[in-house]
Amino acid sequence: MTYPGPNHPGADDPYRPAPAAWGQQPAPYGGPAQPGGYQGPPPPPPGGHPGPYGQPYPGPYGQPPYGGYPYAPPQRTNGMAIASMVLGILWLYWIGSILALVFGYVAKRQIQERGEAGGGMATAGIVLGWIGVGFFTLFVLFGVASTAGY
Repeated sequence: MTYPGPNHPGADDPYRPAPAAWGQQPAPYGGPAQPGGYQGPPPPPPGGHPGPYGQPYPGPYGQPPYGGYPYAPPQRTNGMAIASMVLGILWLYWIGSILALVFGYVAKRQIQERGEAGGGMATAGIVLGWIGVGFFTLFVLFGVASTAGY
């Protein structure tokens, strides 16, 4: 057996809509707001909300309706810079190091003239090329020193 409490469920709910007057239907969903109740969001500003389905978005500053802003095409990467970096990594019996230096310096000049991308790759090829030349120089010096008897 259950005993009813002093309060009925929802009796103290401040958001509960007021009951309809005797003999009247309650207001339908979205109908006029009850006094003191939730009034809903304010209307959107004029010209800043989307139009009917299929209509362009009327932006406040005259943006293009569908295409948006055009994007800049991607920058081309200089082929000599790519070749310089690859040859600097591979070395190819130290010939690759010399070619990495040549291609790297040519690529740096072309990148400045043409405004292409790949400056970092050209620099990497130059650095790796000089490292390869340094190893080649050490290899030759140790070869000469070992045959001379030092």
